[in-house]
Amino acid sequence: MTNHKVKETIIRLLNNIGSESEIRKYLKRFSSNEGMKFAIIKVGGGILKQDIDNLVSSLSFLQQVGLTPIVVHGAGPQLDEQLQQANISPQFIDGKRVTNPEVLKVARKVFISENHNLVSALKSAGVDAVSFYSGIFECELDAKDLGLVGTIKSVHDEDLIESVRNGAIPVVSPLGETEQGQIVNVNADIATLALAKTIEPYKVVFLTGTGGILDANDKLIPVISLQNDYEHMMQQDWLHSGMKLKLQQIHELLNSVSSATSVSITKPGLVAKELFTDRGSGTLVNKGEKILTFTDWQQISRDKLAQLIESSFGHSLSDDYFEQTRLHTAYVTECYRAATIVTHDYTVPYLDKFVVEDGAKGEGLGTAVWNTMLHDNPQLFWRASTYNPINKFYYSVADGFIRGKEWNVFWRGIDDLSLIQSCIQQATGRARTVVNSGEIPGEQS
Repeated sequence: MTNHKVKETIIRLLNNIGSESEIRKYLKRFSSNEGMKFAIIKVGGGILKQDIDNLVSSLSFLQQVGLTPIVVHGAGPQLDEQLQQANISPQFIDGKRVTNPEVLKVARKVFISENHNLVSALKSAGVDAVSFYSGIFECELDAKDLGLVGTIKSVHDEDLIESVRNGAIPVVSPLGETEQGQIVNVNADIATLALAKTIEPYKVVFLTGTGGILDANDKLIPVISLQNDYEHMMQQDWLHSGMKLKLQQIHELLNSVSSATSVSITKPGLVAKELFTDRGSGTLVNKGEKILTFTDWQQISRDKLAQLIESSFGHSLSDDYFEQTRLHTAYVTECYRAATIVTHDYTVPYLDKFVVEDGAKGEGLGTAVWNTMLHDNPQLFWRASTYNPINKFYYSVADGFIRGKEWNVFWRGIDDLSLIQSCIQQATGRARTVVNSGEIPGEQS
């Protein structure tokens, strides 16, 4: 089967996790001229030990669709086991492993072994891969009390990029060297982030057992916008230890690279869903955009907002929309790539528009404006065309809804039955404000 046919077959198989249009959108994005910088994937030692089959399957899938990531691996559990067998007690300072010459000797052996095991597993699955366990990270010694632990000063990525260019997945061990030639231990997360700062890939992916960052109720947080969420999250008691440190490191990374780079935390078996669908499967962390709040149409760039609405719906906004719509609050990202528009011409606030630029879908901007709007409007109702592709999302976030031939009506925070009935009448009786003949697949109002 030719590579083109393999790619088309995989796209069809992927349709059970997302639409063909969004899958092709991400493939096009990742396969652009910067395809040499597609992704860096960090794999923990626990994944190599317990979930290597799903890891190999996901990496095989990426290679089959023409995408070659760089893989950085850890081996913490394996190193602990080998140190225990050697009767060497592990020591840590502020979460960092103290590495004396004895520990380094075992660590180097373990890292190289795990590297070769992963490369062998990939090759057995027909995936071209190459081992790298030296010559990548130039270091100087960290604090003296940590021993032979390296602080990365520079990254030599030329051989990695050449490997990617040749279609072979580079598998990188967290080992570095000083100018004097001393081999040093490097934290695998820090190695991943240092490599990402150098390469600036589209994606940095951390594969973990939890599959993302969990909130106080152990529920997955789908999107974190550093612009809007970071300070609040860092103050929460439920974000602690390794995940808090990881979020701090991600914050530092994303503030050091272009806004095109984002970070995902997911499980090995869910990599395809995370990368190739708008909804994703884990936690997406991006720099985000500041959300601007307007209460007067005069404060807003009407041309930019109209262009966003029309591109989202694929039809024209009525000429008198801004004159006839009594604005309560508009929540708009600073680059006008996502927005919600709320009116308050009835007892309960009405969500008149929720729009996200097609290229921004999957970046979390829609989630950010949606959550900001909900924070200010605990009571809300809205309508959406029965053809609206995001009705599934609306069903999941509404407290209740009713389906109709032309419109579905949704509500939140409303318990009174007579008020709900009145809201339904209000919603269905409103005139269309996105105009053109025929049904309008994406229309909300």
